[in-house]
Amino acid sequence: MLDVPHELVEHVSWLIHTRRRDINSPWRKLSCFKQALVTLAHLRKNETFAQVGAGFGVSEATAWRYADETLEVLAAWAPGLREALAGLGEGDFVIADGTLIATDRTSADEPHYLQKHKRHGMNVQVIARPDGTPLWYSRALPGRTHDLTAARAHGIVQACLTRQVLVLADRAYQGAGSTVRTTYYGHRELPAHYQQYNRDHARLRAPGERAFAQLKQWRVFRKARCSTNRIGRAVAAVHTLLICGNER
Repeated sequence: MLDVPHELVEHVSWLIHTRRRDINSPWRKLSCFKQALVTLAHLRKNETFAQVGAGFGVSEATAWRYADETLEVLAAWAPGLREALAGLGEGDFVIADGTLIATDRTSADEPHYLQKHKRHGMNVQVIARPDGTPLWYSRALPGRTHDLTAARAHGIVQACLTRQVLVLADRAYQGAGSTVRTTYYGHRELPAHYQQYNRDHARLRAPGERAFAQLKQWRVFRKARCSTNRIGRAVAAVHTLLICGNER
C-alpha cells in the first residue's frame, strides 16, 4: 500500500513507457505501471531493494535497475535554477534554506560529517515561494559544506541578484550581500526596531520549512542508504513528483 494518488503512478508509468519506446526496449519482466510502483515504494517507504524486489517477484539487482532508470527519467523533468526563477523579478521575494539529508556513511567519510548535527549527510539547498511551495532543489553537496558556500556554488546569490529578487534566509547566509536578507544578531540587546525586523523576517521565512517537510515525507531522505552520488538525482526526481502532485 502506497499513500500516493493513483494518477501520479499512472503519470510516472507513462514517462517510463516513453523511455522504453525511445530506447526500443518494449519487453520487461514488469509492466511500466509496476516499475513505477517499485520506484515509488522505494522512495516513499525507504525499503531496501531486496524487500521491494521480493514484493514484486524480481531480484534485488532488477529492482535496483528499474528504480535507477525511473529516477533518471523523473530527474530530467526537474526545473533548473533559471527556469525556477522565470517570471520573478524586482518586487518579488523567495525563501532560501538548507537541510541535511542523513546518510549511513561511516566515520571515515569526513567530508560528509556535520558536527552541528553529529551525523553524516548531504547538504541540499532549496528556493521556495513565500507560501513554502518549492521552486528548486539543488544537487547534493557533502554535509559539512556551509550553507553560504553551497548557495554561492549553486549560483543562487548571483541568479537572484541578476533578477533583483529579494531572498530571505537565516543567519547561515550572513555576508551573502546583494539581495539576500538575514536577521540581525549581536551579543548585546538589540534595539526595538531591530527586534521587530527579526520577528517580521522570521514570520515571512517560516513557510520555507514546508519545502523540506514535503521532501522528507518521502522516507528515503530520512536516512538514505544509497550512494551519496545518487542523492541529488533522487531529490530532483521527488521534486518532479511534487510538481505533478500539485498540478493534479
